[in-house]
Amino acid sequence: MAKGLMGLKVANSFAALPEVFYSRVAPAPLSAPRLLHANPDVGRLLGLDEAALASPEFLALCSGQAPLPGGQTIATVYSGHQFGVWAGQLGDGRAHLLGEIEGPEGMRELQLKGSGRTPYARMGDGRAVLRSSVREYLASEAMAGLGIPTTRALALVVSDDPVYRETVETAAVVARVSPTFLRFGHFEHWGHTQARQKALLDYAVDHFLPECRQAADAPDDPVAVGLAFLREVARRTAILIAQWQLVGFCHGVMNTDNMSILGLTLDYGPYGFMDVFNARHVCNHSDTAGRYAWNAQPAVAHWNLYRLAGSLMVLGCDGESLQACIAPFEADFLRAFYQGLACKFGLREWRAGDEVLGDAWWSLLQNQAADFTLAFRRLAEVDEAPERFLDLFEDQDAAQAWLERYRARLAEEAGDPAVRRASMLRANPLYILRNHLAQRAIEAARHGDPSEIERLLALLRDPYTERGGAEDYAAPPPAGEPEVAVSCSS
Repeated sequence: MAKGLMGLKVANSFAALPEVFYSRVAPAPLSAPRLLHANPDVGRLLGLDEAALASPEFLALCSGQAPLPGGQTIATVYSGHQFGVWAGQLGDGRAHLLGEIEGPEGMRELQLKGSGRTPYARMGDGRAVLRSSVREYLASEAMAGLGIPTTRALALVVSDDPVYRETVETAAVVARVSPTFLRFGHFEHWGHTQARQKALLDYAVDHFLPECRQAADAPDDPVAVGLAFLREVARRTAILIAQWQLVGFCHGVMNTDNMSILGLTLDYGPYGFMDVFNARHVCNHSDTAGRYAWNAQPAVAHWNLYRLAGSLMVLGCDGESLQACIAPFEADFLRAFYQGLACKFGLREWRAGDEVLGDAWWSLLQNQAADFTLAFRRLAEVDEAPERFLDLFEDQDAAQAWLERYRARLAEEAGDPAVRRASMLRANPLYILRNHLAQRAIEAARHGDPSEIERLLALLRDPYTERGGAEDYAAPPPAGEPEVAVSCSS
């Protein structure tokens, strides 16, 4: 092994749990794998330098050909509700947890996705296609650049191995990194087994949420710890969803098995960042009922928390106490949402009554079919270039009327307009991962060309700073360009 890999400090805390929580199973390596891209930012989180990322040993690790030195490869079991229906046992059907690596910022789990069938694969083939793998690779880094909690992407490995979806595609593996991949579904799986639920709770709290034990009335009482755990998960989830809403992000499949206990964005499948604003936007073509539309995401997260809460009743937690832990969700969400909206509007604080201005803004964007990202971005520049803002709206008189209300609100706060503009530019991204941009990267990747991935990552790592020559990457999709259809198979 290269020195960078051999020198890693590796642990296997989840594998130290009883084996009922997982299966020991080796990946099924890709044939003739090729490293399409490695992410030095995430490599540094693990203590890996660029020489290590370029080594044959790194490719062997990320393609499933070799284990993590010192690691114990496993796939974990969980259950969950999918589209509101109990789906029973699920699990890492095409993912392998290689172990945990201690880096400069703490422990990180390293997991391969698309690395072959496991005992939890059900009818799946255990593979991921290049198309979806490029999308996940880019999206996790785009979210990190936006400052939104997320899993990260370390490497993207490709192969000519065929994978059968709607058409025949080629296989890929994403090596992804997170403090933990524990989901609501892990707890749902053990919702009828007290001893195992307690073991899982103790593991989660002691390794990732120690503040919950400190906050519990009785730190050794599983009921008290379970309630503190639920309260913290609800708080983190509320903040995460508020952040999603403020950048126009739709997850697409907010099943309970895709919800992180740490409030991270987890499992990028048929996600989408909105172009034209539509409060009922559905990014997943499989979601024909619109369960996971943009405007439904807060309510769905709330519903999912109740499913998590129900799984904790086996510890002895009563329904009233569990409900009390979730009750602050709406207030937590609105606080984070309005604080974020105040920053995007350039307001020092969100005051009572400002929701009227906010509601009028969303109505304006909806009625005028304005671009979500550019409307906020050009609002930051409206003093210098009001025409660029107004050009986004078909009815400029309606936009001007809202702008006058907005300016009247700004006049209530003393401050330097230049300072306000600078703060708004740091709150409103110029570059987001629009579907047509991701599709460009996919098309290039199909020809073995990672340059579009690299170009996008360079912009998305800091999506707030305008770069010369990148105007095309800030623009909506060209008129007449076919819509990119994304479904659960993605």
